[in-house]
Amino acid sequence: MRQAELFGLRWRDIDLDMLSTSISQVLYKRRGICQYKEPKTSHSRRRVAMTPKLALYLREYKTEREWLNRQLGKPFTLDDLVFTGIEGKPIDPGVLSHSFGRLAVQAGLENVRFHDLRHTFASLMLLRGAKPKIISEALDHSSVAFTMDVYSHIIDGIQSDAMALLDELLPAGVSQKINANLRIIGDKRQHFSFKCQRSSGVEQRFRKPPVVGSNPTAGSVIPATTPYTSI
Repeated sequence: MRQAELFGLRWRDIDLDMLSTSISQVLYKRRGICQYKEPKTSHSRRRVAMTPKLALYLREYKTEREWLNRQLGKPFTLDDLVFTGIEGKPIDPGVLSHSFGRLAVQAGLENVRFHDLRHTFASLMLLRGAKPKIISEALDHSSVAFTMDVYSHIIDGIQSDAMALLDELLPAGVSQKINANLRIIGDKRQHFSFKCQRSSGVEQRFRKPPVVGSNPTAGSVIPATTPYTSI
């Protein structure tokens, strides 16, 4: 979720039983003035899942918020903002950025911005095998292709790991002894058909257009590097 989406989140937008959050408004604060707005696109109005651990934390936080409101003599309602200051007022974006930066330094994560948490979420989900479409919807990207492009460096690493895993799962492979005898089979369309007999007994047919000026019956040897078209 974006910072403005978090600022605009109300308790009625959170379903702690179904582990989901509905994005229905955003909150911007400029020069001390709060502005509630609709999400930037219809696609941005979405439902985002949450982890059970987050739901447990929010239940405890909600209980503390209700207690604090009673101490302040204020009623607690579902229209209250989830993330506020002690008095229930919206958080200033500058204060959030400064506080997060201080906590990041204490955790040994210098030069990490609050917005970078979105990238961390996407990277961790991709590394754990989550489907790009699910990640794209959670991040409210315009398309899955955009998500794949932004995190291509992560996906490239995943593909390499996947191929290494596939290599471990596959058997040792066919015998290295390959009968490379190629027989020319006549073709009315003046194409050559070659039959490659592997020692495993599996036959693969390939077709290659004749070389200009060559004699189809001469049995010329075609270099091994010549590309073939599978039939």
